[in-house]
Amino acid sequence: MDYNRSNFHKHTFCLFQQVDFSVLADVKLGYKSNSGSEYYFTEIGVYRKSNHWGRAANCRWRLLVNSEYKNQTEIVGFARWTDFYPNNETEKLFYIELNEATNEVNFNHKNHPNYNHQVVRNASETAKRIKEIKEVLLSNSWAKYLIFDDFEEIKSKMLSELVNTNESFVNLRKILKDGKK
Repeated sequence: MDYNRSNFHKHTFCLFQQVDFSVLADVKLGYKSNSGSEYYFTEIGVYRKSNHWGRAANCRWRLLVNSEYKNQTEIVGFARWTDFYPNNETEKLFYIELNEATNEVNFNHKNHPNYNHQVVRNASETAKRIKEIKEVLLSNSWAKYLIFDDFEEIKSKMLSELVNTNESFVNLRKILKDGKK
């Protein structure tokens, strides 16, 4: 599907890139939503000035930030029309991206150019799996009762399995506990 100013806001996923406020100086405001978000349309895409990102009505729009971002801070993001992908709650559309070095986990759409046949899940499965991954990234309580010589090694194995399989968190812990992986 080709997206444009008349349909980009209907059940889409998109990654907006943060841009400087100054880019809006020569662009005319096209639409202001009830929640206060402003949209500036161009031939190649849309600028969105907003203080809230993530879920926007029936869309999932993430902001890729250039600087320290705090929710409720007004930021301008830009996305090309080709950066929008279809979104719904039931189809398996999302894959997980993990950076263990920075403890960052996120999701992306299977139509994104970076997609390389990773496991795809629907929206709720993806959210649940990201929550589990964050638990492994940010605590060590998940490993309570596991026997291991190297915590970082078992943590890395667990993260890899969580990203690359649909095996349940409980089963993965059991497999690791029994030393079968």
